[in-house]
Order: sequence, then structure tokens, then C-alpha cells
Amino acid sequence: MTSTPTETDLHFLRQVIALSGQARAQGHHPFAALVVDDRGEVVAEAVNGSRPPEGDPTRHAELVAVAQAARRLDPAQLRRCTLYSSAEPCAMCAGAAYWCGVGRVVYALSEARLLTLTGSHPENPTLALPCREVFARGQRAVEVLGPALEDEAAAVHVGFWD
Repeated sequence: MTSTPTETDLHFLRQVIALSGQARAQGHHPFAALVVDDRGEVVAEAVNGSRPPEGDPTRHAELVAVAQAARRLDPAQLRRCTLYSSAEPCAMCAGAAYWCGVGRVVYALSEARLLTLTGSHPENPTLALPCREVFARGQRAVEVLGPALEDEAAAVHVGFWD
């Protein structure tokens, strides 16, 4: 298990942060996710869906991306995949990553830092439950690395939640 991001991790984190900026530019919440296989190929990509109340508030980028990956890959392949997320996966998304069988999660913006940006905004009622705690309750290990590039990821949120 690595405790610092690799150059590959930083590359994909910057890619997912850029995607979160594109989501914001399209009027969506500024979150994005990628699932990358052990050869460095992106097998799934997603941004948050429409903003509530028009959209589905469960359509988080991480959940959508891991579900896409699970439809494309078998369980052995998924265990060798990494979920890259612009922000720490919430409890729902961590659960989805666990159930889909993804073996590793790397995120940019921590849930705690996100809360300082969103405050009590009704469209992001933050759960104070780190993804590491969700994964720790499972019967299989999920490697977690993050936060990393937190300032870059936070910049996409500045002014969005005002």
C-alpha cells in the first residue's frame, strides 16, 4: 500500500479535477470520477448528474463510474482497478465502490475540506463519514489514498456553493 501518490495517480487526479470543472461549467455539481485499470486505461468516466431537485441526487460521479466499470469488467479485473475521484467518496459512493469490487480509491479533496466550501448548502448535506471508515467495515480490503492535490480540487468549488 502506498502512502503517497505516484506520478500516474497525480496524472489521473488532475484529469478528474479538470472533468469536475467541466461539470461545473455545464451547470452540474463540480464532481467527477474515473475508473482506471491496471494498464492505465480509463474504463469508465462520469460527472455528477443534474442538480437537485430536477435531477437524481444519487447520481454521484463515483457511483456512476464504478457501476459502468462493473458492467464492463469481471471481478478479478475490478480488484485491480483504481477509482479516481475529485473529492472523497461519500458513504453511498464508497459502498458502491466496495460492492462493485474496486480495489483502490484515490481522491483529491477531503470530505472535511469540502464541508468548509459547501457549508450548510442544501444541495450537499455532507455526511461526516470518511470513506476509510466505510471500507474498514467490509470483508475485503480497499486501498485508499488521499487527500492529494487538495488545493487544486478545492479551486473548482470556490464560489459554486455561495
